[in-house]
Amino acid sequence: MRWNVLLLRMAAIYGFIGAFLGSHMAGAGSYAFKPIHAHILVVGWLSLFAYSSYYRSYDVPKSSKLAFAHVWTAIIGSIGLTVGMWMYNLNPFNLPSSFITVFYIVGGSTLLLSFFLFVLMTFTYSESKK
Repeated sequence: MRWNVLLLRMAAIYGFIGAFLGSHMAGAGSYAFKPIHAHILVVGWLSLFAYSSYYRSYDVPKSSKLAFAHVWTAIIGSIGLTVGMWMYNLNPFNLPSSFITVFYIVGGSTLLLSFFLFVLMTFTYSESKK
C-alpha cells in the first residue's frame, strides 16, 4: 500500500470518529469530550490528510526508511495522544493515574517525533511529481 493511501484511510477514520463525537456531544448536551474531539480532528483527520497530500504530491520512495518512520509515528502518535487524552480526562476504566499519564506522554511524544520527521521529509524529498 502506498503511504498516501494508508494516511488517507486513517484520516477518514479519524474524520468519522471526530464527527461522531461532535454529534454525540451536541445530542447529549455535554461537552466532556471537547478536547478529545478537537484533537482527533486536528492531529488525526487534518494532519494525516495533509501528510497524505504530501505523499501524493511528492516523489517519496516507498522504501524510504524516513517515510516509514514518519508514517508510523504519525499513526501511532495520533492514536496514543487521543486515546491517552481520553483516558486522562475521563478515566473510563479506572486505571492507575501513573499508567494513564505515561501513556498520554508517550503518545504525545511519538506524535511530536512524527512532526519533526515530517520537517526532515520536506527537506529531503522536495521534488514534485511530474
